[in-house]
Amino acid sequence: MTLFKTLDTADLQGKRVLVRVDLNVPMKDGKVSDATRIDRILPTIREISDKGGRVLLLAHFGRPKGKVDPEQSLGPIAPVLAEKLGRPVGFAEDCVGPVADGIVANMQDGDVLLLENTRFHAGEEKNDEAFVSQLASLGDVYVNDAFSAAHRAHASTEGLAHHLPSYCGRTMQAELEALEKGLGNPEKPVIAIVGGAKVSTKIDLLQNLVAKVDCLVIGGGMANTFLAAQGIDVGKSLCEHDLADTARQILEKAKAANCTILLPTDAVVAREFKANAANETVAVSAVPSDAMILDVGPASVEAISAWIDKSKTLVWNGPLGAFEIEPFDRATMAAARHAADRTAAGQLVSVAGGGDTVAALNQAGVAERFTYVSTAGGAFLEWMEGKALPGVEALKA
Repeated sequence: MTLFKTLDTADLQGKRVLVRVDLNVPMKDGKVSDATRIDRILPTIREISDKGGRVLLLAHFGRPKGKVDPEQSLGPIAPVLAEKLGRPVGFAEDCVGPVADGIVANMQDGDVLLLENTRFHAGEEKNDEAFVSQLASLGDVYVNDAFSAAHRAHASTEGLAHHLPSYCGRTMQAELEALEKGLGNPEKPVIAIVGGAKVSTKIDLLQNLVAKVDCLVIGGGMANTFLAAQGIDVGKSLCEHDLADTARQILEKAKAANCTILLPTDAVVAREFKANAANETVAVSAVPSDAMILDVGPASVEAISAWIDKSKTLVWNGPLGAFEIEPFDRATMAAARHAADRTAAGQLVSVAGGGDTVAALNQAGVAERFTYVSTAGGAFLEWMEGKALPGVEALKA
């Protein structure tokens, strides 16, 4: 973490502090339905406020594409934030211009203000210099606490870092420290679990991981593509047959890098995709032609658990099966609980991320027992792919 300045070294007393946060939260009927991302930013806001800083929160919501859209206003989030924070949160109906200028000018030390959706201005996503300057004029210090938006070179995520003294917020700091432990400088052996429906969305990820980890577990629908590439009949399973060559190239690259690829050896199959559908467990070489693979089988879970036992670090992105419906959640739940037990015993550093992964770990009741669970979707995936993230790069001292 020596590359990044943290709040430990920031002079905040009496300063106007522009804090980029992630408030792109799920809404239902005009109300926040999941406050996880709000909970994550509370420590940073409290710390800056308690140190006498004037907190100006910058965030986006939805995809208004540079136009004002009342349906995508941050207004409804302000009272939820105030309740969680336990202190008042003001709201400005624009993030720049006379409205914002007037409210900011009247702020007192410790005050918290939420500015309207930055994406109501086209200059946000274009990282337009004039818009960046307008934002910068509101503050004395810039703090980025939105790792989840760090893969975008936008005005509020990247541009501001070039105009003001810049620091990592506590959530961003925790994320970067966890990622460093996960793949940057991990304790070996390292196991990566990658699941999900399609290989096509994770080609870069798989190619990066085989060069960095000791064991790569491939599960979910994407495993079927690898099995088919080796001549195994996967019946009616989800499978990208046109990516057989890509799958074989990844297997070859893994072999050259001395990375063990763990594919399912048995599978839970069914004739229909619905909860509690009639199912059976078969060897992957014996999948009936009219059935589809919906989960990895118990022997495969044992092999995964054995690798978890001998690993020091686990990085996880994507479920092993169709975890949304029973009983095809069993493999994902079992592997997650085993990893959580090893982590709780101090024998494993476990870092997980991605929407489905977070949902699966919550379903298994183990998210709190992992070393770190990232709520950043695209940014977490791009980091796993080995790509530089503009919002992170701009913070480097």
